[in-house]
Amino acid sequence: MKRFHVNVSVADIGASTRFYNTLFGVEPTILKDGYAKWMLEDPRINFVISESANASGVNHIGLQADTMEELEAIQSRLQEAEENTFDQPDAECCYAKSSKTWVRDPDNVAWETFVTHGQLTYFGNDDTRAEWEASNERCCA
Repeated sequence: MKRFHVNVSVADIGASTRFYNTLFGVEPTILKDGYAKWMLEDPRINFVISESANASGVNHIGLQADTMEELEAIQSRLQEAEENTFDQPDAECCYAKSSKTWVRDPDNVAWETFVTHGQLTYFGNDDTRAEWEASNERCCA
């Protein structure tokens, strides 16, 4: 079963964490400096906020797979649709180790599809995704 994922950039992690705690009725599953994540079952969502000095708002959306087989099925559908994708088989980002595939929809919204293999004690580094984001890569733009 897949889980919907939303990542929102926020200006003030404290104020935003308090707001989302109230909205969801629970504390975050992970709370670190500049980062909070709620793994909710109702609705089934992986909701993340991360502090950003650059811009506030939706950073990206996605689908979190439970298994590599689910992720591979999503990747196959994207290939069949002849979409330009960016793979990160060994990503270390957002306090997690993951296998990821990124794609942009026709309106240039970034979508992350991923499966998490384990947790990290540090935020991680996602420089390669940042380069892809900066390129605004789309096959049909």
